[in-house]
Amino acid sequence: MFQNLLSNVLRFAASPEYNEYFRSGMAYLGAGIAMIAGFGPAIGQGFASGKAAEAVGRQPEAQGKILVTTLVTQAVAETTGLYSLIIAILLLSR
Repeated sequence: MFQNLLSNVLRFAASPEYNEYFRSGMAYLGAGIAMIAGFGPAIGQGFASGKAAEAVGRQPEAQGKILVTTLVTQAVAETTGLYSLIIAILLLSR
């Protein structure tokens, strides 16, 4: 079944009158799927911020170290969302 579906999609993509529309449709679909990756960093950053607030509540004197660690980890987590945004922009610009 999957092989039949794949062969039909490839046959449709090879036809010259629909090739441009198929390519742009797949680019939009790929950009949408790439932007789903933005949910992961948002959830991770929210979780890290909550844990940092709990840690400051327990040890207020360690606020500086907790803040620096939280900002560094959130910057690293944000790169995943930025990579997905760049991929989506590249897909839509073609």
